[in-house]
Amino acid sequence: MFESAELGHKVDKATYDAEVPKLREALLDAQFDLAEKGKFPVIILIGGVDGAGRGETVNLLNEWMDPRFLQTHGMGDPSDEEMERPMMWRFWRALPPKGRVGVFMGSWYTWPILNRALGFTKAAELDQSLERAKRLEKMLTDEGALIIKFWLHLSKDKQEKRLKALEKNPKTRWRVTKRDWDHFKRYDKFLTIHESVIRHTSTAEAPWIVVEGEDARYRGLTVGKVILEAIRKRLDEADKKKTSVRAAPLLPPIDKLNILETLDLTQKLDKKKFEVALEKYQGKLSMLTRDPRFRQITVVTVFEGNDAAGKGGSIRRITGALEARLYQVVPIAAPTEEERAQPYLWRFWRHVPRKGRVTVFDRSWYGRVLVERVENFCSESDWMRAYGEINDFEAQLTRHNTVVVKFWLTISKEEQLRRFKAREKIGFKRFKITEEDWRNREKWDAYEQAIGDMVDRTSTEAAPWTLVEANDKNFARIKILKTLCQRIESAMKKLK
Repeated sequence: MFESAELGHKVDKATYDAEVPKLREALLDAQFDLAEKGKFPVIILIGGVDGAGRGETVNLLNEWMDPRFLQTHGMGDPSDEEMERPMMWRFWRALPPKGRVGVFMGSWYTWPILNRALGFTKAAELDQSLERAKRLEKMLTDEGALIIKFWLHLSKDKQEKRLKALEKNPKTRWRVTKRDWDHFKRYDKFLTIHESVIRHTSTAEAPWIVVEGEDARYRGLTVGKVILEAIRKRLDEADKKKTSVRAAPLLPPIDKLNILETLDLTQKLDKKKFEVALEKYQGKLSMLTRDPRFRQITVVTVFEGNDAAGKGGSIRRITGALEARLYQVVPIAAPTEEERAQPYLWRFWRHVPRKGRVTVFDRSWYGRVLVERVENFCSESDWMRAYGEINDFEAQLTRHNTVVVKFWLTISKEEQLRRFKAREKIGFKRFKITEEDWRNREKWDAYEQAIGDMVDRTSTEAAPWTLVEANDKNFARIKILKTLCQRIESAMKKLK
């Protein structure tokens, strides 16, 4: 696999000096065109063996390209803040927006490789990490990103020679550490792992480009030309009309029976029983979040539902039981310009809380398979693939001891109409009713179909949906509080 990267590729100084000015000019032109059109981001991963020139390559790109449109990220050891969240959180935060280039020295491959080589994980765990990396890259490329992955290689003899040369030179001695020599002793093991990683994750959407790292001039020209060609090719493709890809059909609605129609919306709780239950479960929720074990978990709650189903009131009953420093409520509206420049999950990843915290999403990532689907804000293939992307996102959260609690609040069409009219009559509630709410009522059946598909495809064992009968607000609020307490209590019991 690395044979062509051990041939001794070299570029003489005269050729290099003649090529670099033209290459730099072309790279800058491509950057300006990319920034002006703003149609896609460019994500560049610089990986490889120690001593193969990863740092020099990153520095060279910063020298050759315009720093206004370039973001560089040296992803070293994760900070305490990063360790308290899923591994991918730190990378999602650093993704470049459309029209920009992001260079990563160290990526979502670095730690799985190191952990396997140092014996901290088994082969099966590495394979799982690689599958997650592939799914991430597939999602990013489906969202329009251009991913360019470089692997800078050195043979074992050349790596030893390179490390000794750097160590001998007083100006570069600092770059060689004990860790580098420890890794060198494990060269053969690393090589086996590197081959496996490249073989399994070099895909049509994001292939690995293996570059011999011994000669700096050859390495620099190769990386620069590959980046230039890839950006130019994608810019040309972006100017052409994209053909629509039709997804496979979902289960057709034959008898018009869906999961929402099986709910008993007549369930009620009188005021006296509600007040007793509210005090009980708010008190329980408060005590659970004060338990020392709560500091080892994270809680993410998702509120979706029909317009006027009572999401806001239910959220207030939760936050009313929590210490203000422990929670954050994230209301989700139409994406901003900044958010539209990123993959749709980006704006949710950045709000993932740290350990011992609660984040409440008022509307969520499920907008992709609900409003965006029904209103044709995205293509059919986009919302069809979103089911798998959402499941993967939530699986990453749950693997990191995050309790994902998802509520769908449902009311009847008649009850919704009654609440709409009541809102119009009450001065301080008029802001809650808009023309969009009335327009959504006209697509009631389409939304019910989308909701049924959403529950079928994203209610998993790790992150199940709780369907809440919300015609009676008292009943709904207690069911939500009780469910949340049960899920948190169950998660804490599983802790070692």
